[in-house]
Formats: sequence, C-alpha cells, structure tokens
Amino acid sequence: MTDIRVKSGEAELIGEVSGEGRTVVFLHAGVADRRMWRAQVAATEARTVTYDRRGFGDTRPQDEPYAHIDDLLAVLNHVGAERATLVGCSQGGKIALDFALAHSERVEGLVLIAPSIGGAPAPETFPPAVEALLEDLEVAEESGDVDRLNEMEARVWLDGVLGEEGRVSGELRALFLDMNGVALRASQLGEERPADPAWPRLADITAPTLIVVGDLDFPHAQERCSRLASLVRDARLVVMPRAAHLPSFEHPEAFQGHLDAFLASSSR
Repeated sequence: MTDIRVKSGEAELIGEVSGEGRTVVFLHAGVADRRMWRAQVAATEARTVTYDRRGFGDTRPQDEPYAHIDDLLAVLNHVGAERATLVGCSQGGKIALDFALAHSERVEGLVLIAPSIGGAPAPETFPPAVEALLEDLEVAEESGDVDRLNEMEARVWLDGVLGEEGRVSGELRALFLDMNGVALRASQLGEERPADPAWPRLADITAPTLIVVGDLDFPHAQERCSRLASLVRDARLVVMPRAAHLPSFEHPEAFQGHLDAFLASSSR
C-alpha cells in the first residue's frame, strides 16, 4: 500500500493506492471517509485507490471554491489512470455519476451504492415512523451537540430508518462514529461548485453500471435506485437484504461477490 497526497487547487487530498491491474477508485459516503473501504481494498483484485474528500478523514478543507469532480480528476491524473471503475456510496455515488457525465472517456464502469442524484425527484411525504426519525435528527442538528448528532446519524444511516435501533454494533458502529465524528467537527471552509443535475441526463451514461441498495434504507432511496436502473442503458440493480444506507460497509463479503462479478463482466 502506498500513501498518496494529491494537489487539487489549494487542497491536498490524502489517500492510498494498493494492488496492481485495472484501476478501481472507491468514493466514500458523506458520513464516512476512506476507511469505510478497508474490506474492499483487501479483497479486490485490482489497483485500488481511496482518498478522503475535503473535510473528511485526513484531508483538510480549504477556503476556496471547488468541485468534487475536479478533485477526482486530479486523483486519476496523479495515479496515472486513463480509465477507472468508480465505486461510490451515497454522496460518493453522486460524484461518480457526475464525473461519468463530465468525463465519460475516463470511466470504465460505475458501481453506485444508494447514490444521491442531482435533480432527482424529492419525496413529498415519508411513512410516519421515518418522519419521526427525521424530526429527531433535526432536533439533534439544532442542539449543537456533535456527539448527540453523531449517534442520531448512526441511527438513520447505519441502522437504517427501516431497521431497529442499535442493529449494527461493535467495531462497525465504532468506526462509523469515528469517521462521521471527524466530518462533523471539520471546519466548513470553501464553497462547492455543484455539477449540473444528473437526473435529466441519465440516459447519457454509457458505462456499464451496477446499482446497489439496502432493503432497510429510505423507501425513496430504494425507489430512486430502481428508477435509476431503468434510466441508465446498461444497468443492473441489486437489493441487499438486512442492509441500510451503507450495504458495502455492513456486509462486505456479500457486497464483494457482487463487485467481483461486475468487474469480471465489465472487463470483457
């Protein structure tokens, strides 16, 4: 494993490269950092690249305008990857989609895990139990108590709004709280330049695409992934049982089977 420091604007993106072969870049969720991919880095037979985005993990934010897809392009150029498969979870999935639309020639394949999607229809209502959790989350956000907010975000994103509280425990929960705690305490510097909405342009995605979602995630996230699979021309949907918003983190062995099969098929 080799440590990398990638200059992008005034930021220095901290990451790691491991293994040999085709390049697979893992893009972390907005409640995590590159450590969420430890199991995948160890198990994937490829050259894997992970890095912390601005304000996450070991990468400090900078007081400047920035775009996540520009940072990703800087990472690919730094490691000498002309093309790569992008594996992104949640916010990381959004970045992968936005990058594929902006730089299709650099993308060999996409693995999108419960991705956020710019321009996607927002849910008008939530089931009562989900609405109650979102109200609790809002109260935690307004409290100014970072530890309380961190625990509440673990309840929503790790346990899942359709799962029972404390469903995920032990080392996984401790790592989630550590990763998300770093992000919650980071300085909010810099202004993100958002990409154009991806939702109206999903038919323009040409790369083979695997979409993964957990059956304990938000109902609208599951519906969005189903719609995504129907709108991208070469896409397949996998629903992972007993998994919430971070299925690759929760069930790395099961996810790895799907990832390995996708990498094998998309390299033909």
